Amino acid sequence: MTNDENWQEPGGSARDSSTKEPRPDRAREYPPSTVAPDQGADQPVYGPVPPGPLPVQPFAPAPYGSNGYPQQYPQLAPPSGQYPYGQDPHRQPGGPLAGYPGAQQGGSPQPAWAPPPRPGLIPLRPLGFGTLLGAPFLTLKRNPKATFGSALLVQAITVLVSLLVVGVVSFFVIGRIISAAPDDQDAVAAGGIVAILLSSLVPLLISLAATVFLQGVIVTEAARSTLGEKLSLRATWKATWPRLGSLLLWTLLAGAAIAVTVALIVGVVWLLVALGDGFVAAGVVVGILAGLALVAAFVWLGTKLSIVPSVIVLERVGVAAAVRRSWQLTDGYFWRTLGVEFLIAFIVGTVSQVVVTPISVLYMIAISLVDPTSSTAEDWIAPALAYVGLIVVSLLVASVTSVVQSATIAFICIDLRMRKEGLDLELIRFVEARQSGDPSAPDPYLVRASGGNAPTGPSWS
Repeated sequence: MTNDENWQEPGGSARDSSTKEPRPDRAREYPPSTVAPDQGADQPVYGPVPPGPLPVQPFAPAPYGSNGYPQQYPQLAPPSGQYPYGQDPHRQPGGPLAGYPGAQQGGSPQPAWAPPPRPGLIPLRPLGFGTLLGAPFLTLKRNPKATFGSALLVQAITVLVSLLVVGVVSFFVIGRIISAAPDDQDAVAAGGIVAILLSSLVPLLISLAATVFLQGVIVTEAARSTLGEKLSLRATWKATWPRLGSLLLWTLLAGAAIAVTVALIVGVVWLLVALGDGFVAAGVVVGILAGLALVAAFVWLGTKLSIVPSVIVLERVGVAAAVRRSWQLTDGYFWRTLGVEFLIAFIVGTVSQVVVTPISVLYMIAISLVDPTSSTAEDWIAPALAYVGLIVVSLLVASVTSVVQSATIAFICIDLRMRKEGLDLELIRFVEARQSGDPSAPDPYLVRASGGNAPTGPSWS
């Protein structure tokens, strides 16, 4: 739209520009700091201005102060301190904006996000799936003397005891059978077999106790490595030894429950088959269904109660309390726990077979090459060496496997307590107290998130 002087409103006539009158509501005004021309200083500043050109005021920039800002705007300057040209005066060095609410005098920085502390093998936060898979192998690498050394020593003692006990009894029985009269050889042989079977129970019990004790040792080492502590072999054994009785009791109870269940199933199936006729098919069906149910129950109960040994060692409680704690901690995390345990078992089992199988094949080949009719010792050198190599490799693989699987259970227990009880906060407090030189910090694994108390002082040294 243009400013046309001959423009007329609808229904009216054109307005003559020579006769128009100035509108009083559009009188030109001067700012308060100026005086209208042809008016004295005592005249009012505001008011109508007669026609004529307006005076042009020369532009004069406002003077600047030493802080780089105009003197007429002192409120923009920072409350204290001078800033050079080009620097933002509202931002404190390393801190928040000074002009915003909550900014502190002097520019103290606000706390920024930082990752969780990691004094040891794992970060002190709920663990991811990858961390749970890698932490057991790092335990083996970080402290091989206390982990692999303990496992190798326990496995070697078990094998030596088994060879000595069973070997000595077998040698004695064979000698009795050979020296017995022909009429008495059958009776002597039957008694000798019973003696060998009974003697095999001794290394079995020793192996059971050694395996349980080794599991407690690895749990202790895994728990202390989380806090950045590196215990010696003697320290780990000393800390685990008081818990051996509860560990053995739990293992015996679990084994007895499994044995009784299997015996009941086998007894029912055998009774049905013994009845004959149509009960044979029923016995077969019952046996298959009971076997599948037993496998499912074993997987379910085994997963729910898998962290009982870790609870016994870390929280120093009895078997009944450990069973309740394991059931409570795994509630809601059944599939996660089962997945981690199954994957670790699959990995170590596959590696074990890859390493042990070639040695076993070499041993069988060496046995097949021996002349069975030859009585010279040279013919048995190769099989003997292969057998010794098989034993050594089996010991090494079994040691690594036991360490990894036991450490996996320990880290699963720690992760579940972080997720459900806030154990990571107790671990952080313990680490900070030790770093500040406070030796009276309570054991974090004995402190419950519900506010329970724990013994104070260094209890793991």
